[in-house]
Amino acid sequence: MEQIGEYIFPMDNALEMILMFDRTGKISYANAASKQKLEYGDELCGGYISDIFPNTFRKSEKGFETEYLFGTSPQQLVAYRKNLTCFPVEARIVSNEADCDFYLCMANDILEKEYLTREVDRIRREAEEALKVKSEFVANVTHELRTPVNGILGNVREMFEREMDGPTEKSLCIIERCCGDMNKIINNILDFSKLEAGKFTLDPRKFHFRNMLDYVKANHMNKLTEKGLDFFVTVSPQIPEYVIGDELRIVQILNNLLSNAQKFTSVGKITVEAFKTAQVNDRAELFFIVSDTGIGIDEADKDKLFQSFSQVDASISRKYGGTGLGLNICKQLVELMNGRIEVESRKNQGSTFTFSIWVNTCEEEKNSGQLDDVSKALESVAFKEKSGAEASEEAEDIRKYGTPENTEGLKKNLSKLILCVEMENWEKAEMFMETIKQLTEEAPPEVKRIVLRLKMAIQKENYEKAAAGFEELKHFL
Repeated sequence: MEQIGEYIFPMDNALEMILMFDRTGKISYANAASKQKLEYGDELCGGYISDIFPNTFRKSEKGFETEYLFGTSPQQLVAYRKNLTCFPVEARIVSNEADCDFYLCMANDILEKEYLTREVDRIRREAEEALKVKSEFVANVTHELRTPVNGILGNVREMFEREMDGPTEKSLCIIERCCGDMNKIINNILDFSKLEAGKFTLDPRKFHFRNMLDYVKANHMNKLTEKGLDFFVTVSPQIPEYVIGDELRIVQILNNLLSNAQKFTSVGKITVEAFKTAQVNDRAELFFIVSDTGIGIDEADKDKLFQSFSQVDASISRKYGGTGLGLNICKQLVELMNGRIEVESRKNQGSTFTFSIWVNTCEEEKNSGQLDDVSKALESVAFKEKSGAEASEEAEDIRKYGTPENTEGLKKNLSKLILCVEMENWEKAEMFMETIKQLTEEAPPEVKRIVLRLKMAIQKENYEKAAAGFEELKHFL
């Protein structure tokens, strides 16, 4: 420590420059950092503060003049070395408020900081310019590619109107399909470029939700049927008839997930399920599940799925094709809609993609979304000993989550469900799971999410996750 009079100063090897000067501006103390950075050595003591900061302090008859605001707030000054070269510093100069006998200056060299700041600004400007050039290049290239592809496609479709033999028609069908695939790749590259450049914007509009899903179903039904796959689409009755969102992009996400499911599934089924899982004022969270019984992937490879230009391994691209952009685009679109996308999969046991998005509900739909009547099958199971008005009244009670009748119905069906799981009778377990899902339609979002996870575990015939889901749901009862 250094001590001058009754004042104690930091140790001489402090990293910042420390100077002490009196009312005449004469420097009486300088630590090692000051002597080194200002290149004065020991002769710094005895010099004047106006030599170090000539732009800030000027000699006068009274000692020095300055407009500097003394205090603990840091200010940027320019310090001069002995050889009159200078460098920027961030300094705090405080005075002895009692009699201003001395002043204490603490300064940090910010030359490197300023240099790095300028470098960061330069690199950012260069990156922005490069991104702009890349975006313009991609837009031009995709436009130039689309023109000949559409030209080929138009001529092929004209030729379909003529009479031709079987082999010729087959060749034209292949050309048409290749043009369609090429257009999809072009669209993916263009969308990816816009998303990366931050120029992608959503176009929310009012649309009929179930008609949208029917359109998606129709797009894939023929190809899935030709491949011998079962295809099921179900929609929760709680989802309003009309919602406000970007219908085109929701269709794009579903089409991409279904195209992947079809590509990687040889036998079995593909399912799409849609639920409403939350409502905040006029905003609703929609939750989608797209499941398949395809090749699946290893747990260790799941993180690669949503990376750009990435496949799980090179053989996937060689065998099935694709740019590796589709799922990355889906992820970014979902995030633009304030949602998230996840995947559960096992090698050779299929995959389940889940994603959520937020949409606006229409004015006329705000008070809708209540459950329709539970199916007659459920009523006959739960009330087969009831009849007439009594059964009708109790049916209303069992649909209300949390009522004694609802809780009792859930407990009974959960008991039957876990028994089926223990016996690995998955088909019957799915039947009881459907009943449980209907009984929790009005449950809080956290319960409905547990039910969804349990349902997915049952569909995947995953004993560990089904048992865990059973215990988690049982906790809420």
